[in-house]
Amino acid sequence: MRAFVVTKYKEPLQEAEVPEPAVGEHDVLVRVEAAGLNPLDEKIRAGEFKQILPYKLPLILGNDVAGTVISVGTAVRGFKPGDEVYARPHQDRIGTFAERIAVAEGDLA
Repeated sequence: MRAFVVTKYKEPLQEAEVPEPAVGEHDVLVRVEAAGLNPLDEKIRAGEFKQILPYKLPLILGNDVAGTVISVGTAVRGFKPGDEVYARPHQDRIGTFAERIAVAEGDLA
């Protein structure tokens, strides 16, 4: 899967091949159709939050997403494949600058 990642703080994003997202029983796999770029993404890229949000590099950036559900975990009840959705994934699960992302059902609308 292709994604834009931070490999080193304060450096430009790099396009890279990354593993497919792991989909847990309460997760929804979303095909990303739009990802918002906001000031939070830039601050993370610049390393401004590395003391309080210790992300492991390389990191797929992206905090906002809109897309289509591809599949759902076994415990998901509110979404099904084909649904159009949007989300702000939890800070521990960012990564919307990719082709697909697994999002917790509770973070999705």
